[in-house]
Amino acid sequence: MDAPYRVTVVDDVSEELASALAALVPQLSSSSPAPTRAQWQAIASAEATHLLVAESAEGRAVGMLTLAVFAIPTGVRAWIEDVVVDEGVRGGGVGALLVRRALDLAFEAGARTVDLTSRPSREAANRLYQRLGFELRNTNVYRFTARQA
Repeated sequence: MDAPYRVTVVDDVSEELASALAALVPQLSSSSPAPTRAQWQAIASAEATHLLVAESAEGRAVGMLTLAVFAIPTGVRAWIEDVVVDEGVRGGGVGALLVRRALDLAFEAGARTVDLTSRPSREAANRLYQRLGFELRNTNVYRFTARQA
């Protein structure tokens, strides 16, 4: 029997895939517009990022995440961002498949740790990350927002 979902690292973003991923973005953020196909392609082809997409057995995109892997003076760092699973398949293991594949890629690239953030209100996501072995860090996260000119 075939697995119900598979995760691939996307290098080339078709119009069809861009549309499917764009449909996932509102489930992640109500304030961010979906990227254009060209923007998706830039993410997928950038040296430091990996765009991971989970597909159903029928080939429908049901989840995604972005993994950033980069070298800094203290070592190779990895960061998982923008994890989203279609609400129609949440709880079915898609998120875990995506995150495990991202962890594999990060460690293969030489990262010793992988970081991510998640809003406290995303209770199911936070449980998933803890179940997969992520530990809550005692740190401050700061954000500086670009000013409009």
